[in-house]
Amino acid sequence: MSERKSQQRHRGPGGGPMMRGPVEKAKDFKGTMKRLIKYLSPYKIPLIIAIIFAMISATFSIIGPKILGKVTTKIFEGIMGKIMGTSNGIDFIYIGRIMFILLGIYTLSALFGYIQGWLMTGVSMKVTYNLRKQIMDKIHKMPLKYFDGTNHGEILSRITNDVDTVNNTLNQSLSQIITSLTTIIGVLVMMLSISWQMTLVSIIILPISGFLMMFIIKHSQKYFKKRQDFLGHVNGHVEEMYGGHVIMRAFNGEEKSIKKFIGMNKQLYDAEWKSQFLSSMMMPLMNFVGNLGYVVVAVMGGWFAAKRIIEVGDIQAFIQYVRSFTQPIAQVANISNVFQQTAAAAERVFEFLDEEEEIEDAEIPLKIDNIKGKVEFKNVKFGYNPEKIVIKNFSEIIQPGQTAAIVGPTGAGKTTLVKLLMRFYDVNDGVILIDDQDIRKFSRKDLRSIFGMVLQDTWLFNGTIMDNIRYGRLDATDEEVIEAAKMAYVDSFVHALPGGYNMVINEEMNNISQGEKQLITIARAFLANPKILILDEATSSVDTRTEIKVQEAMDRLMRGRTSFVIAHRLSTIRKANLIIVMNEGDVIEQGTHKELLKKNGFYAELYNSQFEVAEEI
Repeated sequence: MSERKSQQRHRGPGGGPMMRGPVEKAKDFKGTMKRLIKYLSPYKIPLIIAIIFAMISATFSIIGPKILGKVTTKIFEGIMGKIMGTSNGIDFIYIGRIMFILLGIYTLSALFGYIQGWLMTGVSMKVTYNLRKQIMDKIHKMPLKYFDGTNHGEILSRITNDVDTVNNTLNQSLSQIITSLTTIIGVLVMMLSISWQMTLVSIIILPISGFLMMFIIKHSQKYFKKRQDFLGHVNGHVEEMYGGHVIMRAFNGEEKSIKKFIGMNKQLYDAEWKSQFLSSMMMPLMNFVGNLGYVVVAVMGGWFAAKRIIEVGDIQAFIQYVRSFTQPIAQVANISNVFQQTAAAAERVFEFLDEEEEIEDAEIPLKIDNIKGKVEFKNVKFGYNPEKIVIKNFSEIIQPGQTAAIVGPTGAGKTTLVKLLMRFYDVNDGVILIDDQDIRKFSRKDLRSIFGMVLQDTWLFNGTIMDNIRYGRLDATDEEVIEAAKMAYVDSFVHALPGGYNMVINEEMNNISQGEKQLITIARAFLANPKILILDEATSSVDTRTEIKVQEAMDRLMRGRTSFVIAHRLSTIRKANLIIVMNEGDVIEQGTHKELLKKNGFYAELYNSQFEVAEEI
């Protein structure tokens, strides 16, 4: 069972820089980012406006402390003048005018920031929408072999987690890095305009902070990696136990499950607290170094103010700039980490979009008109892996209206024949014909429209019973749906359900029985009214009494249609026109039920092993 690992973000106390687990890096960072930028090209105008507005918003924020310093200087001069008797005190008119200007500046900063955020959200949502749409379109064009060889959780992760990672970066990190870079440059300019000496001292302190940050990250990375691994183990175990809760309880596995969980949880606890402890150390250490810088700046500022080199308000403004300088640097460092994650996520999405699609062989596909239902397998060879052939050399003709049963032990290649017939896979050699036409000359859509399938594994969706039956033919009327339900004996039980045909089947499909689910899928096949019918263990999930009714309905459904029946219960295929016996990919016997029993071969052995007791009785 696949273990899904959640990507977690960790923020230090006081909203400091985020500590992350190990970052998955893209194989081709530049190429991936260039391709991602191409996705943004249709939105370059709102992007450019958003970037300009982000810079303007940051610029207004940077100007604020310098102007506020003028207020501090004016208050200081007013108080000192009052004490010395050289002035009438604080000039509140001047201060009020400055505060009004400040209010306007910060209002404009917030307004430009809001507009920039609104534009970036719109762009990121549109890009995310297009990516998910392309992925969904791609899924419907992918060959079945891709899904057989790829973990379903992996595909879902690309649609959800990876696209969300790209979305979050576009929505937040892209504008944040513009703001941070603008702030760094702007603040540095403002600091130099006040005092180059104090600016030099402030910059010297930065490498100390950087060294401490790298030291903590280096030692915490291994614990974050362990945390992610153990979190995946815990989640996987919980999901596994929840999914198989009934079996676990039936076999008294509670104690074993709890012991296993406690062990995993202990490992997660150890890694969790060590990683969190180390990450929580960062902000106190950064603050300590920062406070040392503030002390030096305050002492130097006091000395310069006493020497009339700078004004008192400049000290207050400079301290604010120092605080504003360190934060965006930490953000830029963190965002570089984010872009690595984004490139890795985008690369996984692009890899999926670049996967090979099903290709139609015929440039001008034949039309499906007046199909009679003749099916011919001619020297068919196939293997999921070309080096390991499953069906070695199969030839057979099934005439229109005949029923061909395919029997054999598990792994004999029965279901593989059906997959080849519907072109879920293409043969390695040989040809499959319908009405003497190579199936590769039809489009896959037209080819599959002539088939109706009822599989052993029932597939229903979250919707009403009527909608699930109507899936067989979407334009069917309610009356046609109900008629199909009657043919499949769904009508006999549906009225006992709350809501009848309008009862909603939940996502877990546990509000109806397994047998009822199978009958609904059979009704769906009735409604489709196919030319060729495929039944893969269609009655295996129903009880014996229901099976008799369903078999009668199947007989009516198969009448006049070419039918392929895959069965383990050999009692259900005794009336078949042709029984194909397979073993290890080879057709070892074929004929009618009576003919195969007379041969006293593999089929007779299978049949007698199932009905030996019944025959004795």
